[in-house]
Amino acid sequence: MAAVTPKQKVVVVGAGPVGSLAALYAASRGDEVEVYELRGDLRDPTTVPLNFTKSINLALSERGINSIQEANRSGLVENVLRNTIPMYGRMIHGRDNGALWEAAQAYDVHGRAINAVDRGALNNALLDELERAPNVKLFFNHKLTGADFCTNKAWFERRIPGETPQADDLGIAGRVPEIEVSFDCLIGADGAHSASRFHMMKFARVDYQQEYIDTLWCEFRIPPTKDGEFAISPNHLHIWPGREFMFIAIPSADKSFTCTLFAPSAHYAALQDSPQALQASFDEHFPGVCPELIDPQALVEQFAINPHLPLISIKCKPHHYSSSVAIIGDAAHAVLPFYGQGLNAGLEDVRVLFEQLDKHGVYDSDTSVYTRSVRRQAAFQAYTNQRCDDTHAINDLSKQNYLEMRWGVKSPLYKLRKSIEETIDQRLPFLGWKTQYARVSFSNQRYSEVVAAVQRQSELLGFGLSSALVVSVGALALLLWKYPREASPVGIVRCGLRQLARFWRGVVHR
Repeated sequence: MAAVTPKQKVVVVGAGPVGSLAALYAASRGDEVEVYELRGDLRDPTTVPLNFTKSINLALSERGINSIQEANRSGLVENVLRNTIPMYGRMIHGRDNGALWEAAQAYDVHGRAINAVDRGALNNALLDELERAPNVKLFFNHKLTGADFCTNKAWFERRIPGETPQADDLGIAGRVPEIEVSFDCLIGADGAHSASRFHMMKFARVDYQQEYIDTLWCEFRIPPTKDGEFAISPNHLHIWPGREFMFIAIPSADKSFTCTLFAPSAHYAALQDSPQALQASFDEHFPGVCPELIDPQALVEQFAINPHLPLISIKCKPHHYSSSVAIIGDAAHAVLPFYGQGLNAGLEDVRVLFEQLDKHGVYDSDTSVYTRSVRRQAAFQAYTNQRCDDTHAINDLSKQNYLEMRWGVKSPLYKLRKSIEETIDQRLPFLGWKTQYARVSFSNQRYSEVVAAVQRQSELLGFGLSSALVVSVGALALLLWKYPREASPVGIVRCGLRQLARFWRGVVHR
């Protein structure tokens, strides 16, 4: 009788949405899964986020939804989507000649929407699902302090919130004693400042690029109306563009809007100690926000109390080491929030990683421990090969989209191109023409392929417009040559006057 290969032990570091989904994928394949989270139970409202504020509201689109569906958990997607609000486009706000205006810009010519989702509600749904899995163990308040990816061991400090360790409980140099955990593979999903990535870089030759853009963000809140309703349209992402500044508002389930001010650090410094300057700045750059939607006193208080936080962008390669560790989500590629793809790209990492594990036969029933390790290493390499290209692409696209959101949305050239591309998509679907936004948000096409496809479309569109201009100039030149008197400016005016005279004669005779 053939020996039964023991189940894999998978350690997941990080219990956010990406780490929780990775644990669900592993559990559904029969692995023994342990999840270690630095913070307390994220379902507990008293658990303080790492940056001491709520994160920027999340946008869940096709990639993320598809990745959750692939977890094969009955009712999970429905449970997640039940707590979301569909946003069918942007609502651009401005003021001309003293009058406030707003203009809707649909995301998609086919009426598709992205979904505003509360991070806590999403995380709770995934953690509740994990807790029902018999082969999953959750460990909160555990900090990854070390890892050896040659012997497959990790060390965690366990801290109990609110308790000061006694002297007898402290180890060398006054540190809390560590626990040692062995594993077959470790999946690092512990965010932009990942301890998993830090320890992996001691073993793998990792090319690493970190960048802080000169923009800070601060959170604000538009409360519901006195009648308990949304103060502005709930089915749009609201944008007040201001060249170097931007204020956005995303709907929340409690009928409020979670808002974010993006501005250069120098601008924050200038507003820091002057409530009057803050209100004047909002009136100049974001008309209609204060006092119409946010009370002036509340605006000042929120600016003073809520942190002014940086925005980080991270690229690295590879995303794994040997058969021992793979990193996913922000641990592998922190992206700027301006395309709403940070969450979706992280969830897609999970799907791609486990697709490669399946494809390489890691979960075949007749696999020995050694063969499984070899296959897992090949799967991790394939995951790195695919995702590095794609996550670097969405990283670049997110930077570019900041300029579009804060100013390009008001540009006539942007509106013209959007109109042309959407008309082609709607009237000539067989051409497969899609806007960049539709490809990113409403498909599962690889990000790197999106960039290549949009580049081809840009070249074709540029060629088409250039050809149309050449034809128009040629036709005008031909008219001027063949009918010099009629086609000259004087001739055109004379023709117009004759037509006008005929019109008035007709009116008089009637």
